[in-house]
Amino acid sequence: MYILTITGNIIIITITSTNIHLHRPMYFFISNLSFIEILYTSVTIPQILVLLTGKNKNISFRNCITQFYFFFCLGSTECFLLSVMSYDRYCAVCNPLRYKLIMSGPVCRNLVLACWIMGFFPNLISTFKIANLKFCDRNIQHFFCDLSPLMQLSCQNTNKLQTLNFFTASSIVLFSFAFTLGSYVRIIMTISTIPSFNGKSKAFSTCASHLAVVLIFFGAVAFVYVRPRASTDFEINKVVSAVYIVVTPVVNPLIYSFRNKDVKMAIKKLLF
Repeated sequence: MYILTITGNIIIITITSTNIHLHRPMYFFISNLSFIEILYTSVTIPQILVLLTGKNKNISFRNCITQFYFFFCLGSTECFLLSVMSYDRYCAVCNPLRYKLIMSGPVCRNLVLACWIMGFFPNLISTFKIANLKFCDRNIQHFFCDLSPLMQLSCQNTNKLQTLNFFTASSIVLFSFAFTLGSYVRIIMTISTIPSFNGKSKAFSTCASHLAVVLIFFGAVAFVYVRPRASTDFEINKVVSAVYIVVTPVVNPLIYSFRNKDVKMAIKKLLF
């Protein structure tokens, strides 16, 4: 699944950058999502594969904190980017005549830059505080350096830090999800006014598949990080974590790109 994730997303980045017909805002955002997915999975899955071989079940503290920081930064960036992608679709469906003006090249680049900044900055404080904790145990109860298992190893009182992390995660996830869901609600309302049944069915099909990916991703993330008892349900969290670490990165290229006719034609031109 890791190989599929890397291969699928590299193909998307390649065709969106080389095919002039795909130099549009939607594909610009999709290529950025693919780049994030490559980094996001590469932060965790190679280390998980090492653990599965049984040859080495150790990770240095420095590597653990580094993995923690980039995992949460890239995850936060993806949340914001999914919101931007939903806004792009909202503009395309609800404001088609002004779409090119609203989603111009500079605007698209600035939106992506904002996603990266908002994804990386909020997690600096939490990472710094966790890196300076005193730890009594070295055996982390997870297959990667996640937030709650790390704090569980600390000798110090982490209630304030847990509260800070809860509000940070809640703000990022709930804001991104609410914005994304609001955009799709407006899109669905607009689609429902289309007189043609075929046009309405086609639009609903695309919208539903995109919304399904968003619901799975945000639902799994919220279950792990935006719950009062999230810090204690380690075994359940491990299973749910696999959804947004392994499953959605494989599904995203299929949903967002490979079902698209323009992308299929670009892949054929690239291969043949």
